Amino acid sequence: MAAATEQMAAAGSCNQELFNPIISMGWQYSLILVISHILQILLRPLGQASPIVQILAGFLMGPSGFSRIKAVEEFFIQSYNSGYYEFMALIFRTIIMFLIGLETDFPYLMRNIRPASIIACGSSLGCTVFASAVTFLVFQETASHGSSFIMALMIIITLANAASPIVVRVAADLKFGTSETGKLAISSSLIADAYSVFLLFILSEFKSTSIAKWIFFFFLYFLIVGVVIVINMYLANWLNRRNRNKKYLGNTEIFILVAILYIAAMALEQLGFSSIIASFLIGSMFPRGGKAARTLLIKLTYPIHNFIFPIYFGNHGFRANITKLKNLRNFMVFSILILSSIGGKIVGTLAACFHLKIPYREGVLLSFMMNLKGHVDILALTIGLANDLVSSQNFYDVMIATIIVNTLIWGPIVAFMVRRESDIIGYRQIYFESHNPETELRILTCVHSPRPVATMLGLVAASRGPREVPITPYLMHLVELPGKKKTNLMYNQREDDELSDEDDYGGNDVVEINDAMDMFTSETGLLVQQIKAVSPFSRMHADVCNTAEDIRASIVVLPFHKHQRIDGKLENGKQGIRTTNQKVLRHAPCSVAILIDRGLTAGCLNPSGSDSLQHIAILFFGGPDDREALGFSKRLGMDHHVNLTIIRFLPSSSRGQISGVNIAHKTDDVLMAIPNDEVEKETDGAILADFHSRYVATGQVGYVEKVVENGADTASALRDMAEMYSLFIVGKDGRGHSILTTGMSDWEECPELGKVGDFLASPEFDISGSVLVVQQYRPSKNDDNDDDDK
Repeated sequence: MAAATEQMAAAGSCNQELFNPIISMGWQYSLILVISHILQILLRPLGQASPIVQILAGFLMGPSGFSRIKAVEEFFIQSYNSGYYEFMALIFRTIIMFLIGLETDFPYLMRNIRPASIIACGSSLGCTVFASAVTFLVFQETASHGSSFIMALMIIITLANAASPIVVRVAADLKFGTSETGKLAISSSLIADAYSVFLLFILSEFKSTSIAKWIFFFFLYFLIVGVVIVINMYLANWLNRRNRNKKYLGNTEIFILVAILYIAAMALEQLGFSSIIASFLIGSMFPRGGKAARTLLIKLTYPIHNFIFPIYFGNHGFRANITKLKNLRNFMVFSILILSSIGGKIVGTLAACFHLKIPYREGVLLSFMMNLKGHVDILALTIGLANDLVSSQNFYDVMIATIIVNTLIWGPIVAFMVRRESDIIGYRQIYFESHNPETELRILTCVHSPRPVATMLGLVAASRGPREVPITPYLMHLVELPGKKKTNLMYNQREDDELSDEDDYGGNDVVEINDAMDMFTSETGLLVQQIKAVSPFSRMHADVCNTAEDIRASIVVLPFHKHQRIDGKLENGKQGIRTTNQKVLRHAPCSVAILIDRGLTAGCLNPSGSDSLQHIAILFFGGPDDREALGFSKRLGMDHHVNLTIIRFLPSSSRGQISGVNIAHKTDDVLMAIPNDEVEKETDGAILADFHSRYVATGQVGYVEKVVENGADTASALRDMAEMYSLFIVGKDGRGHSILTTGMSDWEECPELGKVGDFLASPEFDISGSVLVVQQYRPSKNDDNDDDDK
């Protein structure tokens, strides 16, 4: 960084005009943006990730492509530009790593620090061995002079580095960043980056032999990072309180937060440290769940993804000059380095995966992901050349070409493998009836207004289960886009209400939803990630289904189209909400639940430090949907704030014949309908027997039965228990023509709820408890083409 600053000063003191390099750099960046977007349009159908396309755009613009034309070279490639490029690269690196830290699932990283560290260490050590083996040959063949140790260090950094920004973007573009393999690759790349940055510090401070100075610098490094984290914590909390009645922070306040980041980054650069890991740590430790973090994500995501990433990656490609490989010796060195890189990554990563018992195919994909380059490695080469640590321009050119071509080769291979291995890393639906409640739950809740937010958050809190079991909740704000408005809104127009009309795109609803979310996070310590979708009702279901697939949701919870009035009655809302629910039920890639909200609140379900007890009933009639509801409720029963009871409906013909569940005594306080199909009977019995032995016999969950003659008896029994529970959970359908539900009502007002759910939501069933109607994932329904979808 210091060398780059000196180059800029030298350029300014010469007869060069200050704006010449800025103009040429601006033209270069503009053309890289244009070419990268054109290439994305052309290569997107082939499944290529955007970072690879952006590097290719810079590669085509550089001395390997258009800049081979003399006029283009004279305009774009100027010797006094390098200092400006390095300074801009520093600006981009800092904000990119801060955003990656802000978006990183830090709890996952901490939970999986051991496997991620083993994979990162395996791949890095493998490359270290290969790099050490080829250093002497590279030193001789590139006619380098200087320290062979420094050259070995630079080759180790180049081969061992896994460019985390590229890994993050490739995983996101190929839609497997939320899978276990994707998250493990991202975590491992971040740790490999830390290893490379440590070696980079040794490289940049090689001439400083004082151990005491190194120790002092490391202490100063962690002191600066710690101070910035503490300052951000207090400043963010103060800004959240200061803007209590606003949607987002103002631009001035965002500027202050970003300025603190850059002041810290520049200070570390002046001390000889790279600010890469520091920026990531500052971002990952930034206080979540408030307006400050929410505004930073909205303000930074659009410009970074659409402008900074293409320029940053494109500039990497622009540096590569494969014309230098015409020399046979250079080409031999280039080939050896490429083979050493993939060899070290495959051997090291597969050895680590074998130790961790990760399947072979996933291990191969991880090794290729860890072989993506173009971050710390380029910085190391630039520092080495600028400080004359290895005085060989030839070595620099060959290494840069190796980095870029390596990524251009393995990027498409990763994309091909992701498509090929979709069976192991693709989106796999979860059936709650066989789901282990001690594994991660990813739940997507949707709201159209602030009314059901408290109830949705209450359900999330109750679904949390034991504190050590991970849960990843999302809340999606669905906003109707009026037909008279344009439908091709840009990303920032959808997300930032300051750029759109208040009434059409959320209005003050956003403030109320954000406040409820912030209060919930402060009380429970559970962070709910927010998503906003603006679309007409005719296409809103596609937004929900696509988001569920992108985040790999286990279940989608939708609000009922009716809302509760002050007198307790349910009042019809917009017809478009009901239509959206019906389409999601047909096309969702996972289980779906519809929540009829009658005032269940987040505070009464699982408040921080509260001893209140919530009574929840599961109505079990039999069939796949009821089994799904039973499976979903497993996590609820683990919460000590919830008193969960299974209410099993049985026909009178089965009196004294309780198939599949052995209990010491039976009462007439519950009901259950056994399906006519023998397979369903056996499945229901097996699921109930397993549930009984695990949860009922241990006293975690209550179990009662009620024998009824027909649907009228069922309705009567439901009315008797109306005031006993604050939440009823029931399956939508799937029980066939059961005598237990026949004649419950003369007509179904809402078939999307099923017979029982429709009765519980009807005016006949006057209760204060909310109702959750669950439908199991149905792949056959997902492929249906309805006329209203066309």
